[in-house]
Amino acid sequence: MIEPIDVYADQCMVTTSPWGANLSFLVNVPHPEPTKPMPAERVATIRMSNEHLKAMAMIIVRQVKRMEAESGVQCEVDRRVLNSMGISPEDWDQFWKS
Repeated sequence: MIEPIDVYADQCMVTTSPWGANLSFLVNVPHPEPTKPMPAERVATIRMSNEHLKAMAMIIVRQVKRMEAESGVQCEVDRRVLNSMGISPEDWDQFWKS
């Protein structure tokens, strides 16, 4: 039997290929030394088909939109985070409006 995991992650890396998708979840070192940056530690990798990944993406977006509508609170993402992922503010806003 596979042991379930319950972890916190503050980074995620997604890779896809014709054979499937890999989602790796990572956590940063809590107090890195500015002169000695440390790589994030991988805490879990989830593997799935590309079709499953696409269905999960839709489910996640739908859930976030529902939560925001029901709570009346928008989960704002800092523009620096978007910049680090190469996402323009215009693309971000368009995605969440659709």
